[in-house]
Amino acid sequence: MRKLIEYDHLSIDGRMSGDAWWAGQAKVVPNDNHFAYQLRLLSSAVGLVLGRVTYEGFAQTWPTMTGDVADKINSLPKYVASTTLSETTWNAEVLAGDPVDAVARLKEAGDGTLVKYGNGPFSRALVEAGLLDELHLSISPFVAGSGESLLSGIRTTAMDLAKVTELGNGTVVLTYTPSR
Repeated sequence: MRKLIEYDHLSIDGRMSGDAWWAGQAKVVPNDNHFAYQLRLLSSAVGLVLGRVTYEGFAQTWPTMTGDVADKINSLPKYVASTTLSETTWNAEVLAGDPVDAVARLKEAGDGTLVKYGNGPFSRALVEAGLLDELHLSISPFVAGSGESLLSGIRTTAMDLAKVTELGNGTVVLTYTPSR
């Protein structure tokens, strides 16, 4: 069975989007540890799982990027949750039917890891369905003060801290697993 891992970037105050978040994130310069972490995360990946908004943003950016992380991300198949997309590019396909059921089928379809980027209603649905195996939160050293919060609106869900990874520049990755 495949493992589903979600990876999110957050500010110290738990924000993950918005103008203030992007302004703060732009000041956190990634170092070799950041890229090495991503490569380790993607090393067993057999595909990426993305919501429509994340897919559209990634599809505009990643194909033009170079380097080991970009090569890995660009080469992987992408599985996109969307009720509005009918066509995709960038080695992607829209998940047929209910996206939560489709991810459950993807998990059953073999070995390896599915890495999910982005957060929103699709992430909440995957967590609430018990499909998420790990949540990796990259916490950057700034306070955004506004913007969307991670997993807003989700019901109470207990998680266990599995690992803390210090990346430098004040950034840490907290790895959580759902309490089962």
